[in-house]
Amino acid sequence: MQLPNLSHLPRDSRDTLFLLAVIAWVVAPLTQQVPLWCSLVTAAVMAWRAVLAWRNQTLPSRWWLLGLLALCLGATLITFKTILGRDAGVTLVVVLLALKTLELRARRDAFAVFFLGFFLLLTNFFYSQSLLTAAAMLVALLGLLTALVNAHMPVGTPPLWQAARLAGGMALLGAPIMVLLFVLFPRMSPLWGLPSDAMAGRSGLSANMTVGNIASLALDGSVAMRVRFEGNAPAQSSLYFRGPVLSSFDGRTWRARQSALPRASRLQAELQVQGPVSRYQVTLEPNKLPWLLVLDATPQAPVLVGKRAFMTRELQWVLDQPVTELLRYDVESYPNFRHGPLDAQPGLQEYLALPAGFNPRTLQLAAELQGAPGANTSSNAQWVALVMQRLRSGGYSYSLEPGQYGQHSADEFWFDRKVGFCEHIASSFVILMRALNVPARIVTGYQGGEKNMVDDFWTVRQSDAHAWAEVWIDGQGWQRVDPTSAVAPGRTGTLERLTAPRGVIATAILGNVSPELALSMRAAWDAVNNRWNQWVLNYTQVKQLELLKNIGFEEPNWQDLIYVLCAIVVLTSLGAALWSAWERHQQDPWLRLLQRAALQLQKSGVALAANSTPRQIALQLRASTAPASNQPQPAVKPWTDWLIRLEALRYAAPNPAHPGSIKQRLAALHRELKQLHWPK
Repeated sequence: MQLPNLSHLPRDSRDTLFLLAVIAWVVAPLTQQVPLWCSLVTAAVMAWRAVLAWRNQTLPSRWWLLGLLALCLGATLITFKTILGRDAGVTLVVVLLALKTLELRARRDAFAVFFLGFFLLLTNFFYSQSLLTAAAMLVALLGLLTALVNAHMPVGTPPLWQAARLAGGMALLGAPIMVLLFVLFPRMSPLWGLPSDAMAGRSGLSANMTVGNIASLALDGSVAMRVRFEGNAPAQSSLYFRGPVLSSFDGRTWRARQSALPRASRLQAELQVQGPVSRYQVTLEPNKLPWLLVLDATPQAPVLVGKRAFMTRELQWVLDQPVTELLRYDVESYPNFRHGPLDAQPGLQEYLALPAGFNPRTLQLAAELQGAPGANTSSNAQWVALVMQRLRSGGYSYSLEPGQYGQHSADEFWFDRKVGFCEHIASSFVILMRALNVPARIVTGYQGGEKNMVDDFWTVRQSDAHAWAEVWIDGQGWQRVDPTSAVAPGRTGTLERLTAPRGVIATAILGNVSPELALSMRAAWDAVNNRWNQWVLNYTQVKQLELLKNIGFEEPNWQDLIYVLCAIVVLTSLGAALWSAWERHQQDPWLRLLQRAALQLQKSGVALAANSTPRQIALQLRASTAPASNQPQPAVKPWTDWLIRLEALRYAAPNPAHPGSIKQRLAALHRELKQLHWPK
């Protein structure tokens, strides 16, 4: 059976196929967020509806819809254990929109699909507020507006481009209002930033570190944060953004320690800073984690609005709530610092603990080193130097794919594989340090980044997630030691930065592009995304109040925002009213004269059809007043003659027998109209 050509489809079928295409565009980004069964059901239902429209077949009965709805409700309950919440709600809206297309029988049903589509469009921002998402949803908005305008167009088959042009004009007319509301409407936490059901965590860090965990994230090229320095930035090899500090080890997993010592015996930060200060601004991507990433060391709380931060004893800055939306904060850090006790204290014993029954060969190695001649006089600094030299010269290597480590991970690293990622190296180093009676712990965070030459922002990606060590040295306190730099020095510099592999599409597009051009394109795209983040996503109430301060408010608040917004709305309304009055005044004077004549006749009791032409009015007057002889009454003739002359002024060719300009002749007709009276 040969399918009909698209251009020859009935109007309803063509409009339905266009609407289905728009809905598919809206739903496509959500397929990564909703369950697989939801995506499959939605695709099947929309394909079914497209076939029905193409073949102009009847829609299924309501029993089919009720059955499918019951199945989808049941599947949602099984998947989420509820039908409430963000993810369950979005899943149901996707399914309901798809099912609603199976009952597009009337304009009312189409309007329900339109507005469900508008709502589903907004739900895309629950999961991503990126520039690409915004651009895709703008296309979806124009598509839905086009479908809505097309549904209101008269019968026939008007071309879609005509509806699209009208929809685009409507969007442009509404753009100033949108910008005004964006700039002045009081800012609140966005709906998609609610902590109860916010976006899934994407950070390369967690409260625990199990061997292999960070390795799985090293290939993630997504942005973790962006940093802009005032003045010269520190060297790339010294950019250590501090995250969770892990000091409790159970043989497999490192965790943050909950000290069992009395409060008076616990180690304190004892942070002392000196030397030049490094000032910078961080724009942190949402990660659903309560940590502020800052450079070592930051004695003062980062400057941020609406949140409180405090520093732990391990120098980590923690918020009072998770980061569920783009967060920007200003920081002052000191590269030269010292922290922790300078003399041995009981609290340091917590950083020597090792679980029994793990890594026996590493413990034996420590015993052999301690039993060597002169080892009993070795300081902690000397032990660190000895182990770092072993890493440099012992044939150890750095790899993104070190393989699966077993129960004795340090033994495998030191003696068997001699290969690992930063977490394997740092974990094995700290275990050996503790076995040598040197207090040590693991610090996780991000190291390095890349400078974007387009906008001078440093981009720190998930692939920059890193783990290093801190050891306690008598008279110096806690000191950073990065054992990875001994195995692969380029990993913490500029030579061997980790980069995520390209996908199939990126490989196809950039496969034949020079590396320099590819880097330039990436830098330009990062700069554009950064501007989007800075000026749109991070447009906070603070910026709004700064705007009011710039226009003259001394101490602006959110009430002032409301007053300014209301004043602009009132002034805009007055301007629109004046424009409307001016436009009416500028209306075609010929039409205005015809309307005045029609109004004068209607006030005299003559019933006229709406939008009648002068000739139609004249014929109607003759027909309504003619006696049986079909001769009009004498009082009607002046009116009909006037109406015919008014029509001739508009449509007849210029007549030399009637000199004068159009404006003069209109004025003459206007004077004559004042002389005309309809008989009572």
